[in-house]
Amino acid sequence: MNCVPKPGLIYHFSRLVFLQMCLLAASLSGLAQTEVDAATNWKAGIARQVITPETAVWLAGYGSERAPEETLHDIWMKALALEDNKGNRAVLITSDFQGVPKSMSDRVFAKIKTKYGLERKQVMFTFSHNHCGPRLGDDLYDYYPVDLAQVKLVNEYTDLMVIKTVDLIGRALKNLAPATLNMGNGHATFAVNRRNNREADVPAIRKAGKELVGPVDHSVPVMTVNRPNGKLDAVLFGYACHPTTLSFKKFCGDYPGYAQLEIEKNHPGVTAMFVNTCGGDQNPLPRRTVELCEKYGHMLAVGVEEALQKPLKPISSGLKMEFEYVELPYQKVVTRKELEADSKSSNAILKRWAKRLLKKLDQGETFAPSYPYPLHVWKLGNEMLMIGMGAETVVDYALRFKREFGPGTWVCGYADDMISYIPSKRVWLEGGYEGGARLYEYGRPAYRWAGDMEDIISTSVHKMVKQVDHKKD
Repeated sequence: MNCVPKPGLIYHFSRLVFLQMCLLAASLSGLAQTEVDAATNWKAGIARQVITPETAVWLAGYGSERAPEETLHDIWMKALALEDNKGNRAVLITSDFQGVPKSMSDRVFAKIKTKYGLERKQVMFTFSHNHCGPRLGDDLYDYYPVDLAQVKLVNEYTDLMVIKTVDLIGRALKNLAPATLNMGNGHATFAVNRRNNREADVPAIRKAGKELVGPVDHSVPVMTVNRPNGKLDAVLFGYACHPTTLSFKKFCGDYPGYAQLEIEKNHPGVTAMFVNTCGGDQNPLPRRTVELCEKYGHMLAVGVEEALQKPLKPISSGLKMEFEYVELPYQKVVTRKELEADSKSSNAILKRWAKRLLKKLDQGETFAPSYPYPLHVWKLGNEMLMIGMGAETVVDYALRFKREFGPGTWVCGYADDMISYIPSKRVWLEGGYEGGARLYEYGRPAYRWAGDMEDIISTSVHKMVKQVDHKKD
């Protein structure tokens, strides 16, 4: 059999190989160009600032005097600035504060508009609700025993934090550089619905292998920032749970602080950033030891690593933002007669609140029938929808909006203003701590919200989601 190929066949075979090599080269070139395009479809800038007080500012929360005795680890404020390929910018701030009051955040928003040209919709100021962080401004003002020296320290620290926040945002904007954004999800299971499970019963229920009851959100949403060379530069992650593992007189970041430390140890040079999604009715249980706090931080960090080990979904370029204040009505504004009765109460917080509001009435002030509630909607590319909600939102909001708007939806509570608990309709009807008549603890001139607040919030969110969906670049 003659195995020598004909010259023409050799020519055609060589030409076919040549064409295949050209196609392969073109394909590789296209892939390389795609990688270059992907690496430059966003710009991201990261900055961080230690916020551990250097003075004896009390720790926030729990309605008691807690003068600091020690620092377990520094607490932080961090900023992620984003810019899409059209030049649209947004800045997300995460922090280890217990609660940022409107009187503080409004000062920040005013200063950055003047200094950096950022509008209100472009900046979301979140706080983890960490109860081992410092007091700020008039947040939970009536919670604490009256101490003029402490008021001075808190005011000075708050003034400093306004300056530091403005500087932090400026540094994040200055650090804007090409990046890719990707998103994924992990899982963590230590959050417990505290309305439906007695704290003392939880260990036994778990030991028996029984199911805890009540709605929870155990998802750990993750967004990564990578540089064109592939380097992981930042990890933003969330979880729905109160950071109330600890209640002593030591500064630390509670479980989110330990989670961030572990992630940054696992990935040297990376900035880890935590947002509390909707944990208003969720607690880490059991609690009250550093060992448990470290355990929950580790569990959350493992949830983040779980997401990082899966294929992450790229976020295409495009940044569309909406912001709105909606007026949340009170059920009824408190009267002078009610305040006079409460000023004699054995409840110290209620008594301080009543006396303070009586002074306002004596000075001719009147109380508004509603409160301006901040809401953000950010759309990143076609893949990610971030909803930012003020104050202590219960888990129902995250579950509802993720169900209504689909995969890629993040719902962040604890944004911009530490107003009070924000109950869903279900929680409001059930009453109890998060849904009952405890607005006085937050200084509001009423005992309770009106019952239609979830409808008001949902209507606004749906409107803004439609706006970002149809907004042209």
